[in-house]
Amino acid sequence: MTLALRAAARSDVGLVRASNQDSGFAGTRFVVVADGMGGHAGGDVASATAVAELIGLDDEAHGAEAPQRLADAVARAQAALLRRVAVEPSLSGMGTTVTALLRAGERLVLAHLGDSRAYLLRDGALVQVTRDHTFVQRLVDEGRITAEEAEHHPQRNVILRVLGDVQSSPEPDLSVQEAHVGDRWLLCSDGLPRVVSDETIERTLVQEPDVGRCAETLVELALRAGAPDNVTCVVADVVEVSPGDPPATVRQVVGAAGERPDPDERAVRIPTSPAMRAAVLGRGSGTAPLTAAAPTAPAGASARSDRSQEESQTGPPGAATGDRTDPPPRPARVRWGLRVLVVLVVALVLGGGALAGSAWLGRQYFVADDGGAVAIYRGLSQDVGPVHLSRLVDTTDVRVADLPAAFRDQVAAGMPADSLPAAQEIVTRLRDVSRTEDDAAAGGTSPSAGTDPSASPSTAPTEQPAPVEGGAPTTAAAP
Repeated sequence: MTLALRAAARSDVGLVRASNQDSGFAGTRFVVVADGMGGHAGGDVASATAVAELIGLDDEAHGAEAPQRLADAVARAQAALLRRVAVEPSLSGMGTTVTALLRAGERLVLAHLGDSRAYLLRDGALVQVTRDHTFVQRLVDEGRITAEEAEHHPQRNVILRVLGDVQSSPEPDLSVQEAHVGDRWLLCSDGLPRVVSDETIERTLVQEPDVGRCAETLVELALRAGAPDNVTCVVADVVEVSPGDPPATVRQVVGAAGERPDPDERAVRIPTSPAMRAAVLGRGSGTAPLTAAAPTAPAGASARSDRSQEESQTGPPGAATGDRTDPPPRPARVRWGLRVLVVLVVALVLGGGALAGSAWLGRQYFVADDGGAVAIYRGLSQDVGPVHLSRLVDTTDVRVADLPAAFRDQVAAGMPADSLPAAQEIVTRLRDVSRTEDDAAAGGTSPSAGTDPSASPSTAPTEQPAPVEGGAPTTAAAP
């Protein structure tokens, strides 16, 4: 008897995003989840490219050399992403998280970059095996905020390390885990734990024996909770098989990788199920959500009324530090709605409705650059022809040049706020980030995952926030 993985992968675009930038793969020896970033220009390309480079690991058995083979495959994925950017400069800044599990005999090798997660259910108890490579997780590790505060921190989307065209180390955390028959692993993008509690995830993994149905149920739970982000789940059971038995898993590829021709011709491509989504949404209004924790955003498209606004407050979308480099694109209906709204306001201001239009503009604020300093503006950052829809309110003492690169990019683009206090809070966060960088420079080092005592010298490179979306190497401790 030998060990194998019986696995299934499922993915959904969610209820707010315009496209699915996640990718996932489930095989007998190898499973992986990748969450792309870089806006509409590259997030889906980044995750699909990484998965296409990695899934060859499912083709052959691996022994003691498995950790090195997995590390080499991640390095090849990094090289493939850089080659793609060189050919298509418009993809500059794209990146992707990677959380992967490779079976090697009676052991499993885990590779991790970013804020996608790996959970292990053993004997009915769920453990998060990976540690998020995020700015707020670092603050938690340093004792500066609590885990509860991290859930609502305005910079919770800032990722410190990803794979791709970003200013951070692409070295993954590598750890070796014992494989026990009966273990159940969950690999997922951050779209699941953001809106579904660990308690609900644990209960679902315990109660649903079929891996495919379990993955579908987890996606359904995220949809019922509002699904403001893409959500991808791979559920893998460690099972025993006899020589000559059929494969424990029919290879499956989902998300952006499933929509492209390159990943794996032998894998079953599992698209988002319109019937499943319709059924979930149809049950929504009169049914209490199954998630035990309150969703991080209201259900439906209003879950995050504007994801790019939230991410702009959290810091740079992008980069291995950055949250995902360019803010994720608004759905087309939101983009057109904003344009119509701006034109309407201008018409009101220029026509007979000046009073109403001015009142609405007076309640809008944003943070942007004013001659090299971070400043607060009142109004909208967009101009319509010769009409300026904003005015300077305050120029602060925070210098744009003192911010990490990803934050500088976000300030240059304008960081919207729905009130003056909200804009001032953004400035406070930027000031804190500036001081963190200054402190690191004074000490001769930049913030790194070295704060994690489990990190080994060979896998703990310095972390530098860099422009890309979303989460220094920390070796995940064996549960």
